[in-house]
Amino acid sequence: MSGRCPGAQALGTATLSGWRFLINPEGFGSIARRPGARVYGVLWRLTARDFAAINAYESVDTGLYLRRRLMVQQGGRGSTAIVYIARWEGAGTPRPGYIGLVVDGARDWKLPERYVRSVARWAPSGWRGARARDTGELG
Repeated sequence: MSGRCPGAQALGTATLSGWRFLINPEGFGSIARRPGARVYGVLWRLTARDFAAINAYESVDTGLYLRRRLMVQQGGRGSTAIVYIARWEGAGTPRPGYIGLVVDGARDWKLPERYVRSVARWAPSGWRGARARDTGELG
C-alpha cells in the first residue's frame, strides 16, 4: 500500500460480516456474499490522489473490480467503507506467489490466525510453512 498510495493512513483492522474471501477466476482476491461468514482486513483513509491510484490499480475503469460501499466493524463501531469486488464471480486458482503475499500481510496486521489459515488454504499446494522473513531468508 505504501508504494501505491503514499498518503494513505491505516486506521486499523476491520471486519466485514456476511462476506467471505475467495480467489476470483483471474487468480486474485475478492469477496462474495455468504451469510454467517466474515472477512478481516485493514481500513485505510486515502487522499484523493491515493484513491485515484487504487482505482487504477484495481482496474475499476475496465470493470475488473467494482467499488461498493459496505458497512464494516472496527473496534466495536460500524462505519461505511469502500471495498473492491471482482466483477467475475466464482472461484479460481491463485496466481503463483499471490497467496503468500496475502498471508504475509494478514499476519503482519495480526489478523486472527484461524482466518489466516483459511486464506492460506487457497494456495494450490496447500503449503502453510514458515515465511521467508521469519527464517532469515529475506532482509
